[in-house]
Amino acid sequence: MVTALSCGCAAGADDHAGAPGAPTGVTAEAGSATSVHVMWNAVTANPPVDAYEVYRGRTKVGDVPGSAHMLDVVRLSPATSYVFTVRARDAEGRLGPRSREVRATTPAAGAADRSAPTAPGGVTGRAAGSRAVQLSWSASTDDRKVVSYDVQQGGVKIHSVGGGQTATVVTGLRPGTRYSFTVLARDAADNVSPAGPPVRVTTEPGADEGADTAPSDFRAGAHLADGAYYIDLSWVPPRVDGVVAEYQIQLDGQPATSLVWGGNPPEGRANYSFYAGREDEEETRHRVRLRARLPDGTWGAFSAERTVTTGAGR
Repeated sequence: MVTALSCGCAAGADDHAGAPGAPTGVTAEAGSATSVHVMWNAVTANPPVDAYEVYRGRTKVGDVPGSAHMLDVVRLSPATSYVFTVRARDAEGRLGPRSREVRATTPAAGAADRSAPTAPGGVTGRAAGSRAVQLSWSASTDDRKVVSYDVQQGGVKIHSVGGGQTATVVTGLRPGTRYSFTVLARDAADNVSPAGPPVRVTTEPGADEGADTAPSDFRAGAHLADGAYYIDLSWVPPRVDGVVAEYQIQLDGQPATSLVWGGNPPEGRANYSFYAGREDEEETRHRVRLRARLPDGTWGAFSAERTVTTGAGR
């Protein structure tokens, strides 16, 4: 009744049989006048991904273990635009296709700027289920401008967000585990603030994905077009530490279709329609819900379930 499909998939230059797919959710954001923070979503493959290769233009600038999905590209020039792509490599050495290109422009370097930003204050955190934590903090100040914030876990940098952002959700954590996070501010001259006060958060026990990882404000309806019914979905993506580029849609308790954005996924409300049956079929009530594949490669929680009616007599 419903055909599984994938739309808007990321395009790659190569198509190696058996190789991992192209990374999705790739972003690049300036961390300073001489660095760019590149992130991407984990690629699920069999055999598993062994490493990721990050390219600036056609030049490889880094290898990252398969367990990670971020890299700070350093020694760049101020006030310069760069293009980045990422490829996954499996344990047998097979390279997948390149991700879509993403661009980032480093800011101009400040003259003789040796003043670091103030430490982020008011750092708070709370568990968002068993595998995620939501962090927030108050903005730092700087004599020029805060360009980015570094998020550290146990003293190791795990994420970076833009200078205008003061919250993030960290995923890929273990259930029932205590974590310590700190946040630091960085300016264009790579001056780094002292760490803000550490915040300690314990994830919830169990195997639940956490409601904060579910799409919110989920709505569902149906329309008739060209002699067939289509189910129309609308939702707000979960806020996590990266880009959500893939969703699984479940119909009547079974996976029905997959949705993959190869370009820039909607930052606000997303919309999608899929085929549900011919006009002359019997009236049918469907249960529908969806979930997002998180940047760490795991699935988030399902949205609320909605009921939609299709078929004759609707």
